[in-house]
Amino acid sequence: MAAVIKTSTFAQLVIGPPGSGKTTYCKAMSTFLESIGRKVAIVNIDPANDDLCYKAAIDVSELITVEDAMIHMHLGPNGGLVYAMEYLLQNINWLMDKLSKFRDHYIIFDCPGQVELYTHNESVRNLVSFLESSGFRLCAVHLVDSHYCSDPGKFISTILLSLTAMLHLGLPHVNLLSKMDVMHEYKDRLLFGIDFYTDVLDLQYLLDALDEDPFAKKYRKLNAALVSLVEDFSLVSFLPLNSKDQRSLLKVRSAVDKASGWVYGQGEERSVQQMLACAVGAETEQERIGDLRDSLMNDDDSDNN
Repeated sequence: MAAVIKTSTFAQLVIGPPGSGKTTYCKAMSTFLESIGRKVAIVNIDPANDDLCYKAAIDVSELITVEDAMIHMHLGPNGGLVYAMEYLLQNINWLMDKLSKFRDHYIIFDCPGQVELYTHNESVRNLVSFLESSGFRLCAVHLVDSHYCSDPGKFISTILLSLTAMLHLGLPHVNLLSKMDVMHEYKDRLLFGIDFYTDVLDLQYLLDALDEDPFAKKYRKLNAALVSLVEDFSLVSFLPLNSKDQRSLLKVRSAVDKASGWVYGQGEERSVQQMLACAVGAETEQERIGDLRDSLMNDDDSDNN
């Protein structure tokens, strides 16, 4: 019988498309949380992730890999991943026995990137249900590449993907625009300010931008319906993420802790206050957006000189 963790164990479920920076985020957030006194364990449950940049406390590759499934079950990459995740569920005792050794840790689950696992396949949803019933308090952290902001059509798709994952998993949820440190590389392609994309403001402007594309214009009614769906739910917004910046990680940590109900201890509170004083001070959200906008504008000035 699986080992059941009776006391609440807080955890992040880090999800997002391949290449969105999930593994990098797991390492950066783990290091950051440890620096303020939190005991952290990263759990890799992506059977296709064979290039970890962190030391995993638990690694699903010890149980099964996508390559194993492909070879022995004669499956392709996507089929192999689905099979591997279902195999993990069938052997959930293996995972729970290992997790029982980290009762006093904050857990970060590094999850697979294939989006179908969070849209219509039930394997991750069933894993979430089992973890919740075993005493885990989960918060989904959904990463998408900020590069998608440079294309109106891709950004609408990104919003829909985020909304679908939120509704399918049914967890407290924080959406992140990752790789903000390289946004200057495509700043000339941004049609609006950064706050338009983080706050998901009036999407009618995106529809107007899509009308400039003759191909996309043919599907205006469909695009309008999709935008209306997003705006009707009013659930999707994003935090900007730069995994190299402690101020950015601090804001993400605060959002995730608020969503999951984490209350940190006195020692951690002192560490956070010291970091706030040194790194962020009394910075408001508007000031944060303003600093990012100013940074991009300064890049423009440098290019013109």
